[in-house]
Amino acid sequence: MPPLPDPFNAFVADAQGADAEPKTGSLSGLSLAVKDIFDVKGQKTGGGNPQMLAEAATAASTAPAIRALLDAGARYIGRTQTDELAFSLMGDNAHYPRPVNPAAPERATGGSSSGSAAAVAGGLADIASGSDTGGSIRAPASFCGLLGLRTTHGLIPLEGAMPLAPSFDTFGWFAKDAEVYERVGRIFFAQGGRPGRLFRLGALDALVLGGAEAGEYGRMLRLVEEASGPVREMPALAHAIDDLYGCFRRLQAREAWAAHGTFISAKERRLGPGVKERFEFGRTVAADTAVEETRRRTAFRAELADRLGDDGLLVLPTVPGPAPRRDAGFDAQQAYRERALRLLCLSGLSGFPQITIPLGRVDGAPFGISLLGPAGSDLALIRLARRILAANGKD
Repeated sequence: MPPLPDPFNAFVADAQGADAEPKTGSLSGLSLAVKDIFDVKGQKTGGGNPQMLAEAATAASTAPAIRALLDAGARYIGRTQTDELAFSLMGDNAHYPRPVNPAAPERATGGSSSGSAAAVAGGLADIASGSDTGGSIRAPASFCGLLGLRTTHGLIPLEGAMPLAPSFDTFGWFAKDAEVYERVGRIFFAQGGRPGRLFRLGALDALVLGGAEAGEYGRMLRLVEEASGPVREMPALAHAIDDLYGCFRRLQAREAWAAHGTFISAKERRLGPGVKERFEFGRTVAADTAVEETRRRTAFRAELADRLGDDGLLVLPTVPGPAPRRDAGFDAQQAYRERALRLLCLSGLSGFPQITIPLGRVDGAPFGISLLGPAGSDLALIRLARRILAANGKD
C-alpha cells in the first residue's frame, strides 16, 4: 500500500519490508523517495509495469546510488511511480492513477520520473531519486518547479537500476531547496570546473512554443545574465537540431528494445499507448543505421566539447514551455514531446550534464531554464544554479 496521505498519486509502495536503515550524515533528517526502477533491499522493483513487478525477485541489495543517500542519513519512505518501463516523458502510466502536478494540477507532471517529481513538489519528500535517459529528470523538474540535474553520463553508478538505454541512462534527483540539492551533489561529486563563458543557440531558443513562452524565456535569460555575466551567441552547430533529434530517437529506441525486447516478447504485456509504439520502433532500427547514427553522435559530442572547452556553458530552454494540460489529447502531447526532445537530446547525445532552474512561470505554471556544461561540471552547475536562485530570492 502507498504511504498515506498521498493526494498526488506519487507512490506505488511504502517502505514496508525494505532493509534501508539510514545512517547519520549530511542528509540526516531528510526524507527520501525512490523511483520504482531502483532496487531497495527487501522490496521488488516494478519498473512501472505490473507484470514486471509480479515476475520480479525481491532485491537482495540496494542500488549503490540509493545506498549512498541512505549512508548519508536520508530516511527512505517509499517507492514512486514511473512511466511504464521508463519510456515516456509526460507522466501518464496506463496501469496506475495519473500523478498530480502539485505546482499546476491541471497540467502534466512530466516523466518518466513522475512520482518522484510529484512527491517533492507536493512536500511529501525532501529528496526523490529519478533517472534521465531522454529528459526524465529535466522535464518533470521544469513542469513541477524543481531543480533537476541530468548528471554526466557514467559518473554515478547505475548498478541495481532497471536500464532503458544504457548509453543514455543517468542517475538524478529532485529537491525544492537549492541548499539541499547541493548537499546531495556533494555526496556524488568532487569539486568540478568553474564555468565562466555563457552561450546561447538561436536554433534552440526558437523551439519555445509561443509569444508568452518566448517573453518569459527572455526574462529568465536576463536573470541568468545578471547573476552570471553576458550570454553570447554560439555559431550554429554543424548538425541540424532535427538530425540530432533523429539520431537520439533511433539510438535510444534500439537500446530500449535490446534492454526489454525479451521481456516484451515473452507474452502479451498490454503496454500503454505510445510506449508500445516506441518499443516497436526500436525493434526496427537496423544495425547499420545504429552505426551511422553513432558516428553522428560521436562527431556532435566532439564538436560540443570543443565549443564549451573547460569553462563554457550553453544556456537553453529546458522544454518548450510549461507542461501540457492534462486534458490535451494524445496527439497534442506527442507533438509537445517531440519538440521537447529536440531541446533535451543534446545532453543525452553528448553525455554532458545539464541542470534546469525553476525561474519562470507562464499562465501560472512553472517553466525552467537550463545550463549545459562540459563533462564533470556537475557540482559547478549546481552551485551556479544556487547562486542564480539566490540572486532572485529563491534559494
